[in-house]
Amino acid sequence: MTRRTAEINRETLETRIRVRLDLDGSGEGRFDTGVPFFEHMLDQVARHGLFDLQVDADGDTHIDDHHTVEDVGIGLGMAFAEAVGDKKGIYRYGHAYVPLDEALSRVVVDFSGRPGLVLDADFTRATIGRFDTELVAEFFQGFVNHARVTLHVDSLRARNAHHQVETIFKAFGRALRMALEPDPRMAGRMPSTKGSL
Repeated sequence: MTRRTAEINRETLETRIRVRLDLDGSGEGRFDTGVPFFEHMLDQVARHGLFDLQVDADGDTHIDDHHTVEDVGIGLGMAFAEAVGDKKGIYRYGHAYVPLDEALSRVVVDFSGRPGLVLDADFTRATIGRFDTELVAEFFQGFVNHARVTLHVDSLRARNAHHQVETIFKAFGRALRMALEPDPRMAGRMPSTKGSL
């Protein structure tokens, strides 16, 4: 399998986003988004997915963090779609359960070519520091629309909102890693009866 990398540059009137991604990395991350808690979550995705990931974002955070978080999701989705290529020889499906103390989350992903998000998470607080927990859904919606994946995210139990969100992002990284691993039994073949994804 050839090296699976992507670099995305996306600019709007609200944000300028650059994403560099190596699906076959070692979990190295570098982030400059102006949203510290979000950077901590992106680091979980890189570390637990074993992706090398660099994200630079210059957004209108003087208004709030919404556009920056959403547009990073869009840029990251675009990067995954480009890096994975034609999807031949991958497992396609991935899932993970991740606990953190009292919190437990499950994430299931399918690199189906069909964008879809089901997110079931009643966040125990509206904010974590200055981070609005509603932005978790905005990030994942941007991601699935542009990575063209089906994603199910379930927060199964939690009391601490930081733990809750962190388990979601860790499980997301692990599920992506599983789905994108080369499957030796599918080498060179499309993991679909349709012949394309």
